[in-house]
Amino acid sequence: MSLAMGIVDLVTGQAKEAAAQKINLVELEVGRLAGVMVEALTFCFEAAARDTPAQGAQLEIVEVEGRARCLACETVFAADSLVMQCPKCGSYATDIVQGKELRVLSLIVDE
Repeated sequence: MSLAMGIVDLVTGQAKEAAAQKINLVELEVGRLAGVMVEALTFCFEAAARDTPAQGAQLEIVEVEGRARCLACETVFAADSLVMQCPKCGSYATDIVQGKELRVLSLIVDE
């Protein structure tokens, strides 16, 4: 719920700066390794948006696949968890390079 409230605060602040009266759509980018439950976020967003310019706004979530880079051999590969073994050399020394994102991509508002 606190994550949803933070998003609502962020987008209502941006809408206020743009002199917008109503937020119609919020587009979020959420990485699959970010630890965010998309269904829970969607439910909580609706509740957090009540009595704000974001009330009734559609929440569109773009999920980002996880990717890791092996620190030993530089191979980049798909990652479905934060700890991964390199499929090429077997090393566990990897760095997540994609999939931990959580950002607002865009807003559609009424002025």
